[in-house]
Amino acid sequence: MTTTVAVIGLGAMGLPMATRLAQRFTVRGFDIAPERLALAAEQGVAAAESAAAAVQDADAVLVAVRTGAQLDDLLFGATGLAEHLADGAVVILTSTVGTDGIADIAARLAAHGAELVDAPLSGGPVRAGEGDLLIVVGATPAALTIAQPVLDQLASTLSIVGDKPGDGQALKTVNQLLCGVHIAAAAEALALADALGLDREKTLEALTAGAANSFMLGNRGPRTLQAYDEDGAEVLSRLDIFVKDLGIVGDAARRAHLSVPVAAAAEQLFLLGEAQGLGGLDDSAVIRVIAPERLS
Repeated sequence: MTTTVAVIGLGAMGLPMATRLAQRFTVRGFDIAPERLALAAEQGVAAAESAAAAVQDADAVLVAVRTGAQLDDLLFGATGLAEHLADGAVVILTSTVGTDGIADIAARLAAHGAELVDAPLSGGPVRAGEGDLLIVVGATPAALTIAQPVLDQLASTLSIVGDKPGDGQALKTVNQLLCGVHIAAAAEALALADALGLDREKTLEALTAGAANSFMLGNRGPRTLQAYDEDGAEVLSRLDIFVKDLGIVGDAARRAHLSVPVAAAAEQLFLLGEAQGLGGLDDSAVIRVIAPERLS
């Protein structure tokens, strides 16, 4: 039975996930930033002095990294976390890093008596704290038995998409193709409405009530309307995340010898946004690439 969970990285997503898990499990957290450890301790998470101490005797280890290379370094590099894992522990990868190298990492973890649970998620900090994430999972049945109580605590929608690590990344790659395209399309539509002299708030209300609606239009649309404000929209998902994720989409498509021209066009918009210094803003700021200044 899963009773102890370690969370490595207590950032924007890691901390709310750790505090959510602490409602059900014994949770030890580690972050290189002392202030994040202090925040975690205030919210029922035991602060560990090191990543190695955090994973000691943990049944499950939750990690959030930006790339596959960072995951490899965390487990097998200078930190060498794999050497400190309990026998039979599972490492739950919550990040979108693509399928490349995942099978190799899983095999190397197995040599240390641990298993990789490939569980990229979608949501955001607020939904993470509420247990309202979408998580897609690729894992062996044995690893899933250990990880599922943890995933159930975090997810409102849990989709088991395959029985091996990499399957979750594959589905998340497809998911991010659609998300990136839909965000770019929403920005393009609202920029056109502005150029045609339409009231953008009324346009958004009409579009979300009809067949043109999508989750991303409804979710990002209001923030897109704030993109020209002095402080911009609240950053709930950084623009440069989609630079990374649509890059993963492009890499996967090339390996599959598949043309994805719509995704490639969306990727260019996000790349231009990053080049223009918008990478740290909310991804809805991509409208400022299409229309640098509000036209009406």
